Amino acid sequence: MIRRIVAAASTVVAALGVTMALATPADAAGGIRITGVYYDSPGKDTGSNTSLNAEWVRLKNTSGHAITLTGWRLHDRGVDHKYVFPSYRLGAGATVRIHTGRGSRTKQNLYWGLRWYVWNNTGDKAYLNNSHGTRIDTCSWGDGSGYKSC
Repeated sequence: MIRRIVAAASTVVAALGVTMALATPADAAGGIRITGVYYDSPGKDTGSNTSLNAEWVRLKNTSGHAITLTGWRLHDRGVDHKYVFPSYRLGAGATVRIHTGRGSRTKQNLYWGLRWYVWNNTGDKAYLNNSHGTRIDTCSWGDGSGYKSC
């Protein structure tokens, strides 16, 4: 029944020449998207803090308002590594990078504080869940250039 109503509404909208955009799950869930993963930091994997911080995940707030990410989780395919966001608010249209190593937190950079790499260079998947455990977005890659645009 609902499908018939939606189909009928779509037909009417199309007949009127109106464009109809459907929200993606990420939009419906608040507009936070994984937009890039640098999964293979440049150079040799020495485990230095500089090398660890060259491995990161970038998130973007695609909404028109700030979103609180406190308690949200970013993790790998095996859930071996889980980053839980501290008290943090991402502004409208803003981006933040979550670096693997240690550093001083800013509005644009957060740090996992690990002493070894999170993301597998030969293929992995980043998962982003909100504080209730609802999946917000994912980004996966295979063996490639070391960077994945999502």
